[in-house]
Amino acid sequence: MMGVAELRPYLDAHFTKTLCRLEALAAYNVASEGPDFARYLAGEPGPTLERRQPWLDRLSAEASRGQGRRRVHTVTLPLSDYLKFECEWSYALNPYEDIRILELTALRPDLQGLVDAAGGDFYLADEEHVIRLHYNAENQPLGVVADSSPAVVAKYRNIAETLWSEAEPFHQWWAAHPEFHRDH
Repeated sequence: MMGVAELRPYLDAHFTKTLCRLEALAAYNVASEGPDFARYLAGEPGPTLERRQPWLDRLSAEASRGQGRRRVHTVTLPLSDYLKFECEWSYALNPYEDIRILELTALRPDLQGLVDAAGGDFYLADEEHVIRLHYNAENQPLGVVADSSPAVVAKYRNIAETLWSEAEPFHQWWAAHPEFHRDH
């Protein structure tokens, strides 16, 4: 298992064209959020732009180089406070990633089987490198496991493509769920 600090260099080396991400947790306990989640819960008007801007600049630079990011987040309704925060202060303000939402409520058994087979969060870089992310019970990152073996890559490519095709584009999904918007 690689340490969390090794994830970005690994992605930098292996993500040249496409990066797919599956997010499966209802909350994440990551340092990159800074104080923004607490600010969201306190009713502040928006994220700390100075903290978010380097990430948006990175995504913009990737897009200008022709690198594309896709993300599917599986959710169960009602949304956790963290997912409301992530939707409103991250996904809605991110023009660089193609983000989709897959509701797990009443999911077809075959799709639920694929979600289960994924075993949690992962990246698929350039459709050749699988990077599985591991978290502790408090949803803090523990480390990552990379695998480029053909059988594993084929399995995760199938999972990524199928879940992507079944998920709903974020902005369409978000517009259909005003009950989760903070200003509702």
